[in-house]
Amino acid sequence: MAINQITVFLENKAGALLNVTKILSDNKVDLRAINIAETADYGLLRMITADNALAEKVLKAESLIFTETPVLAIAIDDKPGALSEVLEILANESIDVHYMYSIFGHQNGKAYMIMQVEDAEKATDILKAKGIVIAEAKDLQIG
Repeated sequence: MAINQITVFLENKAGALLNVTKILSDNKVDLRAINIAETADYGLLRMITADNALAEKVLKAESLIFTETPVLAIAIDDKPGALSEVLEILANESIDVHYMYSIFGHQNGKAYMIMQVEDAEKATDILKAKGIVIAEAKDLQIG
């Protein structure tokens, strides 16, 4: 089951990231995961929040440009090789991982990876069949 990630488009200049995190902080939006990607002209702030509806309301009020994208939150054992096992399953099924990043903290000996994949429904079915846990919003304390 996919969860939703917010991607904010930022100017590639000092203080742009601070501006967004300050706006979210001032409005009591708690971050669960964050990833920054950049090009020469702009940056992409990808994040999972505890309350996407509130985050989007705040971002819209500030006239920030953002999108919402379904991503998978995959629970893996917090040990060497666990991520490789998941990636091997996806590669063997020809499912492309567009990008990924980790979520803050660990729970019950599991690390959580956020993945944006070519076909989230197919990837979910395949991974679940192999015993890989796909986290739901409640597991990550997001709403």
